[in-house]
Amino acid sequence: MSRGLLLPEESAAAIRAHLPRVADDVVAAIIAEIPGYEDDLGGRMGSTIRTAVQMALGGFLSLASGRRGSDPRTPTAPAVEGAYALGRGEARSGRSTAALLSAYRIGARVSWREMSGVAVASGLDAAQTASFAELVFAYIDELSASSVAGHDDELASAGRARERLRERLARHLLDGAPAETVTAAAEDAGWTPPSTLTALVVPSAQVRPVLAALPPGTLSVTDVAGLDDAAVLLVPDCHGSARSTTLGRVDDRGVVAGPARPWTDAHRSVDRARRAHALGLGGDTEEHLEQLVLTADPEALADLRARALAPLADLKPAAAEKLTATLRSWLLHQGRREDVAADLFVHPQTVRYRMQQLRELYADDLEDPATVLRLVIALGALP
Repeated sequence: MSRGLLLPEESAAAIRAHLPRVADDVVAAIIAEIPGYEDDLGGRMGSTIRTAVQMALGGFLSLASGRRGSDPRTPTAPAVEGAYALGRGEARSGRSTAALLSAYRIGARVSWREMSGVAVASGLDAAQTASFAELVFAYIDELSASSVAGHDDELASAGRARERLRERLARHLLDGAPAETVTAAAEDAGWTPPSTLTALVVPSAQVRPVLAALPPGTLSVTDVAGLDDAAVLLVPDCHGSARSTTLGRVDDRGVVAGPARPWTDAHRSVDRARRAHALGLGGDTEEHLEQLVLTADPEALADLRARALAPLADLKPAAAEKLTATLRSWLLHQGRREDVAADLFVHPQTVRYRMQQLRELYADDLEDPATVLRLVIALGALP
C-alpha cells in the first residue's frame, strides 16, 4: 500500500498498548550505542526522551489509523514541536546534531522491530507491513529534519545574541568605559580577554576579508562616528612577533593599525588609528610616529613654524621656498653639504650659497640649540 495506508483498528490498538515498552527499549538502545548519552538519558533527560518517543509514535499511529485523508508521513504538531525543541536543546548543550540523528536512526530501528512484530501478530499482511515500514521511516525522517531546523535556529539565535553582546563590549572599549564595565561586558559576551588589543581602521568594503584573516576573538564595530567609510576592528594579542605576521595578512586591504595596548585601554589604540586615518597615513602607525607627534596640535605647529621661519617672512615666495627646503635638508643631514645637494638635486656650490644667505638672515641663531630644535620641529613635518 502507499500513502493511503489505514491500519486496522486491532493492529493500531495492539501497537498502542506496547508504546511504553517501545519507548523504554529505544532509550536503552540509545544509551548503549551512543557514547556521551549515558548521563543525559539516565535521568531527567531520559524521561523527556521517553515521553517524546511515546508522543511521536502515538501521533503517527493516530494518523496511520484514524485520520482518513491525512498523510501519515507528516508528523503532528506536538511531535514536530518536540523534535524541534530537542534540536534546540542539543545546540544549547554545545553538541552537534550527529548524536541526535544517530538516536533517531536507532529509535526508528528499535521502534520498527517492536511495532512490526506486534502488527504482524495482529494480522497485518505482507503488503501492509511493507507500506507501514516505509511510513515509519519517512515519519522519523520528518522528525529528524525538524530537530535539525531547531538546532540551526538555536545556533543562529545564539550567534546573533553573542554578536550583539560583543558589539556592546566593543563600543564600551571604544568609549573608554571603566575597567569594571568592560570586564562585566566581556563576561556577558562569553569573550575571554587577551593581554592586549590593537585597533584597526578598515575600509567598509574590506571588513569581511580582513576579519577572515584575523583571530576569531576579534571584535568589530561597523558604525563608528566620524568613520563613515570605515569600521574599527579590535584584534587580540597583536603585539611582539605576532604583530608583523598579523598585519602582513592584511597589508593590501587599506588597513590603518594602532598600537597594541592593554585590552581595557583599547580606546588609546583606536584614537591613534583614527587620527592616522584622518591624516591619510596608511599601514602601521608605528611607522608614522614622528608625523603623528608633529601633527598632534596643528595650530601649535603652525605658530611654531611661523616663529621659526620669521627671518624669511620678507623674502619673495619663491626665494623663501628654496631657502626653507635647503634649511630643512641641512638640518636633517647635519650640515653635510654633499648629501644636501643630492637631496635637493642641486650643485654643492648652490647649497653653500644658500646657507650663506640663511646665516645672514638668522645670524648667530643657527648656532643656538633652542633655535635649532625649533627649526627641526617646525620643518620636520613638511613633505
